[in-house]
Amino acid sequence: MSPELQSRHFDALGSTCELLSLGSGQAALERCERWVRDAEARFTRFLPDSELAGLNAGGGRYVPVSPELFAMLEAALWAFEESSGLVNAAVLPALVAAGYDRPFRLGLAEPAHLNPLPIPRLPDVLILDQATRSAALAPAAALDLGGIVKGALADILIDELGENAVCNLGGDLRVRGAGPDGDGWHIGLCDHSAVALTDGAVCTSGVTRRRWGQSMHHLIDPGTGMPARTDLAEVSVVTDSALRGEVYAKSAMLLGAAAGIAFLEARGVHYALVPAVGAGDGILPAAA
Repeated sequence: MSPELQSRHFDALGSTCELLSLGSGQAALERCERWVRDAEARFTRFLPDSELAGLNAGGGRYVPVSPELFAMLEAALWAFEESSGLVNAAVLPALVAAGYDRPFRLGLAEPAHLNPLPIPRLPDVLILDQATRSAALAPAAALDLGGIVKGALADILIDELGENAVCNLGGDLRVRGAGPDGDGWHIGLCDHSAVALTDGAVCTSGVTRRRWGQSMHHLIDPGTGMPARTDLAEVSVVTDSALRGEVYAKSAMLLGAAAGIAFLEARGVHYALVPAVGAGDGILPAAA
């Protein structure tokens, strides 16, 4: 008899999360949901007593951090290098200046005036000390780890969910196994095409959902410190890990269609793109 498909759906990390597993049982899904909720409490920038908030308020001092936060900070530095600085966790002051100063569900307001805010290079403001497992953040800097956490955590939780499972954390999706029909898990991309995967990740980034005011959205261009001006609405990337997919999809969004396609093709990943309204006549086709 085929194993029963178990699922859990819940809101966390500012997103809708979905866990699916064949054969692992509800206990594994419940354990993974607890991990996600613990990560939300630890890494949120909205609670003054979160571990990330403590680091952001460290005033340049070395702050001892948990193994979990240390790993996410390492992932953030990797993402900065892998994206040539496009994915920069040090954008938090610019996000706040743009009006993203509270959880999105509480409603955001577009500021009356928004001036470009220089974004420092992450390696220039964040120093990690492996020996003492501590971190120092420059006094004027502050980090947002939202996308990094979702991608990295999806990669971690797929091992907990078993050999035939899906972990989807707000669009950063990691899969493993043959799926319910034996030919892989069928995952939709932003252009309404789909892929069947037995091991890998599908990550989608975009500016269609987290928007407020007339032109504000959550993707900050680190070159300007302003919400990115891009001719893309959404990008989906298929790759080996959710962290890598998160970084690649966000990089392509920030670069725009022409440079974004070149970026993705240079890395040999499958992708799909949807142009912003007015940026093209239709959906750009998925590419190998």
